[in-house]
Amino acid sequence: MASNLAKKRALAAGFGTNANAVKYLNQDFEALRAQCLSRGGLFSDPTFPAAPESLGFNELGPSLYKTKAVQWKRPGELCSRPEFIVGGATRTDICQGALGDCWLLAAIASLTLNEDVMARVVPIGQSFGESYAGIFHFQFWQFGEWVDVVIDDRLPTKDGELLFVHSAEGSEFWSALLEKAYAKVNGCYEALSGGSTTEGFEDFTGGIAENYDLRQPPSNMFQIIKKAIESGALLGCSIDITSAADSEAVTQQKLVKGHAYSLTGAVEVTYRGCKEKLIRIRNPWGQVEWTGAWSDSSSEWNSVDDSERQNVKADDGEFWMSFTEFLRHYSRIEICTLTPDTLTDDSVKHWSVCNYDGSWRKGSTAGGCRNHAHTFWMNPQFVIRLDEADDDPDDNEVGCSFVVGLIQKNRRRLRKVGEDMHTIGFAIYEVPPQFHGQREIHLDNNYFLTHAQKARSETFVNRREVSTRFKMPPGEYLIVPSTFEPHLNGDFCLRVFSEKQTETRPCDDPVKADLDDETVSDDDVDAEFRGLFAKLAGDDMEISAAELKTFMNKIVSKRTDIKTDGFSLETCRIMVNLMDDSGNGKLGLGEFATLWKKVQKYLGIYKKNDMDNSGTMSTPEMRMALKEAGFTLNNSIFQILIARYAEPDMTIDFDNFVACLMRLDMMFRVFKKIDAHDSGSIELDFHQWLTFVMI
Repeated sequence: MASNLAKKRALAAGFGTNANAVKYLNQDFEALRAQCLSRGGLFSDPTFPAAPESLGFNELGPSLYKTKAVQWKRPGELCSRPEFIVGGATRTDICQGALGDCWLLAAIASLTLNEDVMARVVPIGQSFGESYAGIFHFQFWQFGEWVDVVIDDRLPTKDGELLFVHSAEGSEFWSALLEKAYAKVNGCYEALSGGSTTEGFEDFTGGIAENYDLRQPPSNMFQIIKKAIESGALLGCSIDITSAADSEAVTQQKLVKGHAYSLTGAVEVTYRGCKEKLIRIRNPWGQVEWTGAWSDSSSEWNSVDDSERQNVKADDGEFWMSFTEFLRHYSRIEICTLTPDTLTDDSVKHWSVCNYDGSWRKGSTAGGCRNHAHTFWMNPQFVIRLDEADDDPDDNEVGCSFVVGLIQKNRRRLRKVGEDMHTIGFAIYEVPPQFHGQREIHLDNNYFLTHAQKARSETFVNRREVSTRFKMPPGEYLIVPSTFEPHLNGDFCLRVFSEKQTETRPCDDPVKADLDDETVSDDDVDAEFRGLFAKLAGDDMEISAAELKTFMNKIVSKRTDIKTDGFSLETCRIMVNLMDDSGNGKLGLGEFATLWKKVQKYLGIYKKNDMDNSGTMSTPEMRMALKEAGFTLNNSIFQILIARYAEPDMTIDFDNFVACLMRLDMMFRVFKKIDAHDSGSIELDFHQWLTFVMI
């Protein structure tokens, strides 16, 4: 909680932009380099050591064949004159090693085509010259903010060769160091194995990615590709596999299935009097090229005028092919750009961008997809207001274009502990007029049972991000991101790119309480209750927490319609603290009568909201019960309550229900008493803070 609050304040202060990146793991590149230079030593990174755990956990785990005899060496130990970048960063600087991260290398290759984007990721001023201290840094976009990642230059090698990515130019090391920094962010090198090129695209640009199925491409696919390349977008393509045996299988014409390629060019040339559309593609391996028409040594180039003839070079991993052949052989294309509208419009415009963090937590905000009607409404909700239609004079369809991207956060880092990507997606609903303009409301189950979705993500998939482009009439819409199955923990980032200025905000209940004055005075207590109190209280005529525990457990043990493992002493102390005005830790007659009145009220609410008569309350039932008891809570507070009061099977029994309500009641009353002017905020010194949290 403290970390999340600190992060929000940092973002509000302007941290997290590319110009003011967050220092990953609080490592300051300039300060660390200065320290190393002053003492005359080379930097060794304690947060990502030259050790087996930095390599991997499964196929690259300790003592396996792939990692046996691995030595970590600095570039100066591998060649006499190491260089950071030789002659500028180019696509041929990236050759794949013994790691299945072709998706990342395809993204890095595309990165080199745009100097501005390259400079964002690879800060200038780094070299093996006078300022060399064995330390380098790179910047990546991570779920809404840019982070500056520091590494040392010890690289894994085997038999004197770099184990992973390397440059065709043996003395150049920027690509290998970039890969290491990205491995650090994701936990280890093996965490980079397998992925989508769009993941790398987005982490290098902060842009949003779109996917096209080439089995059903739009009619203007070539124009989309050409315009995307001209606007500096990053593009990748691949051939789907039909079985595990197909993975990285090489076809007769030297195309690799299940392999991520970079798409680096699109031109039209005059061939035998007709216009021929050509696509340029690069294999991150740095070799294995297409051998069909328009390949490096094909005869088609002889019929093209020298002025249009493209630079073709043997076996550098890059090749040309006709657009028709491209569509026939390749299955999908991925395009990432900061300005999605440039893919369809002639003019380049910056779209409006909104970015929000959220989380799914078992039992509270992880409701699963629409198939799970009982829990779906528990998911986080966001409202987007579309006010102004697109400027599309040639388009008869009036509407507002926007792209929604849902990213699940930090899942690669969790591979070490057996976790991987969740299957995620989102649904979009039209907000009814009576809710327009309202943001402090979390729509409940009744809404979703009576309203159909207006749109949704193309599918639920187990990728890092799901993104879809929409065009909808002006209005207000509700976006509900979710995992496919309920009760899965995860963090996510929701982004909305829109052509016109729009408003996108979380839609959540306010935090408030309607607290009735239920005080019962001594004079209001009838004779029968006085007699009960006298039996319980003993000689001192007051009830302690221990005496209350005995009484409450005696009462609930006789009931078969509610489940409880008994009231704990801690719960009874909370109940006493709430009612005890005298401060002696015990309850007098009126105080006990007031408490009993509350317990009876809470029992009625508990029974009413136990819809299946199970004797316990599910977490969706709990949220409705809290509202009936007068407590309106947002997602983050509800997450905390479920984590504290729910059983492992995500049910809440009666004693925990009462304990939760009593504590909420006490916290709201304490705050209200201090906030004498009803300002909504209070100021406490450290002593006061400790006093209240210890109640």
